[in-house]
Amino acid sequence: MQRTRKGFTLIELLIVVVIIGILAAIAIPKFSETKKKAYVTAAKSDLKNLVSTMEAFFSDNNSYAAGPLVPPVGSSGVIITMGTRTAGGWTAVATHPSGVTCDVFVGDLVVAPRADGAPGGTLCR
Repeated sequence: MQRTRKGFTLIELLIVVVIIGILAAIAIPKFSETKKKAYVTAAKSDLKNLVSTMEAFFSDNNSYAAGPLVPPVGSSGVIITMGTRTAGGWTAVATHPSGVTCDVFVGDLVVAPRADGAPGGTLCR
């Protein structure tokens, strides 16, 4: 009398579940780091748009002091706040609800040199 068994044993199923758990434990931290990088990228992008707006204003008026008082609306929940403004420079801060903050310094208020040669500097934390 020959029996043909169909299906998986309990041990085989447990091994598969353990392997899936190990893969998930590796993937979840990578995903959270990717999300933080996306938030930083969104904040930097919004600050670059603000830099473009302020540089266009400066090229027309030769001063930053009377530039746009209302910063452009940020993307993905980013809030942009204008800081110090003088005739020769300005600062702004982009804050994401996740806690990511990026600062930009342009003109005579430059405190962070940039490697890419763009005006001012951007710091994210």
